[in-house]
Amino acid sequence: MSAPAASGIPTGRLFLLRHGETEWSKSGRHTGRTDLPLTEHGEALARAAGGLLSGCSFGLVLSSPLQRAWRTAELAGLSPEAEPDLMEWDYGSAEGRTTAQIRAELGRPWSVFLDGVTPGATPGEQVEEVAARMARVLVRIQPTLQTQDVALVGHGHALRILATVFLRQEVRLAASLLLDAGSVSVLRYDKEFPAVEMWNRLPGLNAD
Repeated sequence: MSAPAASGIPTGRLFLLRHGETEWSKSGRHTGRTDLPLTEHGEALARAAGGLLSGCSFGLVLSSPLQRAWRTAELAGLSPEAEPDLMEWDYGSAEGRTTAQIRAELGRPWSVFLDGVTPGATPGEQVEEVAARMARVLVRIQPTLQTQDVALVGHGHALRILATVFLRQEVRLAASLLLDAGSVSVLRYDKEFPAVEMWNRLPGLNAD
């Protein structure tokens, strides 16, 4: 536990753990609300990510309720509370499809961050809607973050967007933040400025 800052600036660190590999993440398919399990390699990544968190003491651990995130938390040695707002972007009609497939169908460049999604089996979300959910998560953890570390276990795009909200940046900056399956990142405050302490650190396993 960190000592409280006299200035009121949070002294806790925010750890972000992206879930381990799934069959769809391995092949680049947009995986929003489809509830897929981890691959064997994904489980190994999750266990190894626990090594990056060893020695950390968390005042609060939250996880997306989707099994790929929840199982990652468990294998990493965490005991999370479910937080539905940490669920991945609802991709609507893009669910289960790769960017290359969508571009081929449209006959033009396409990016989920720039072009958004249309309804499919689910309504879909635009990037601002995902950012609003991530902002609610940050509001929830703020009291704990004042003096203690917090861990969030979730998904690639959602956690990238959460990082931009934490850093007070335009949310589409998330498109430029790589976040690999099984990676750990750390955000914190440097004086009054939200900052990146570590980004996209992998636990040392070969991703192939």
